[in-house]
Amino acid sequence: MSEQNVTETELDLSGDGGVKKLILQEGVGEELPSKGCRVSLHYTGTLLDGTQFDSSVDRGVPFEFELGRESVIKAFDMGVATMKKGEKCVLTCAPEYAYGAAGSGPNIPPNATLKFELEMLSWELEDLSPDRTKGILRDVVKASDKKRTPNEFAHVHVRLVGKYGDNVFEDREVKFDLGEGATCGVVSGVEIALEKFHQYETSRLILRPEFAFGANGNEEFGIPGNATVEYTVTLREFERSQDTWKLDTAESLQQAQLFKDKGAKYIKEEKYQVAIKMLKRSNDYLSNCPAEDAKALKTAVYLNKALCYQKLEDPFEVKQACDSVLEIDQTSVKAFYRRGQAFMSLGNLEAAMKDFQEVQQLEPSNKAAQNQITLLKHKLREANEKERKIYANMFTKFANADKQREESERNQNTDVLSSCGEWNAPEDTMKNVHPNIVMLDNVDDK
Repeated sequence: MSEQNVTETELDLSGDGGVKKLILQEGVGEELPSKGCRVSLHYTGTLLDGTQFDSSVDRGVPFEFELGRESVIKAFDMGVATMKKGEKCVLTCAPEYAYGAAGSGPNIPPNATLKFELEMLSWELEDLSPDRTKGILRDVVKASDKKRTPNEFAHVHVRLVGKYGDNVFEDREVKFDLGEGATCGVVSGVEIALEKFHQYETSRLILRPEFAFGANGNEEFGIPGNATVEYTVTLREFERSQDTWKLDTAESLQQAQLFKDKGAKYIKEEKYQVAIKMLKRSNDYLSNCPAEDAKALKTAVYLNKALCYQKLEDPFEVKQACDSVLEIDQTSVKAFYRRGQAFMSLGNLEAAMKDFQEVQQLEPSNKAAQNQITLLKHKLREANEKERKIYANMFTKFANADKQREESERNQNTDVLSSCGEWNAPEDTMKNVHPNIVMLDNVDDK
């Protein structure tokens, strides 16, 4: 590496002389990588006598690692955190900040002081999105020495400063329970990121639309659809929610009822995504309880989940929730009815018919089920007639093809023994049927 703009003063990064930095070439800009960033750099390592023991430059492949995760020697974490893009420097590292008394392999002896010449190439911000899609990027502005982080449903007190371009669209203090942020206007990306924050930490978050205001944007804030926004977030205080495994049966049932009631409240407010989170948490607590003690409450939780997914037009999840109810209670009229509606949406009319007939058998006066059965009979007749015509047309086409082949073979004076079979049209293939649905949409508040 060539030396330009050499700074002759060494900086003591460790405060005890253990890690010294000499800048060979100034970097550009003012930004520095923060904890969690994935940095890319070149290095050449030597002993004090100049003996080289390793070099990414010679390999021609940059070295990458996550800063501040203790995946490299201490001196690297300390020194790289002070480097700007394009900067070149030399780190002099005492043994306690390098490989210590053990050394490393045949090339680095015990208690060796090392020199590393570094060149910062680039870095990427820490990705906090659930599937590592770079939808939530974090840049730590002010780190914290605290170790604990909030867990799901923890009560948090935060300061939020939201920016779109140069426009600050919100600046406020807010307290809420993680999982319920949407009820006070906190976007999902902030909620997800907060579970990785330490107390008193301040970080800048870059949120893609799916973790911010989505395709619709926010008219009040002047944010267009599909916009990427920034939030500077400070975690003031937090109180972790109770871990489910620490509670006895009575305490678990109490918490389960609390979250079930929260879910019911959010259903009535038509906040179905938040309601689903509450119902999931309720079921987490119920997993600690004997089956008989949890039976009634678990049934209500799954029925309400089915209702939420029905409102969100997700028939597969409706079916899953109703299946869970019927594993517990095979006489649940609501579970059969809602599953029947789900089967109708999925185009499985025979299965829907069976479920509505179960409702009618359990509750003969149920007019909603009777109406659905009448509607399904009509739809099944239509589907069967359509299918019969399809197979009739297929039979005609094959018959015509056979006839043409026979005539062709006769013309060639070839004796052919031909035969044709019968086609029996199956009566159970129906697709893409979208009937009008009669809803039983009351919240189950047992």
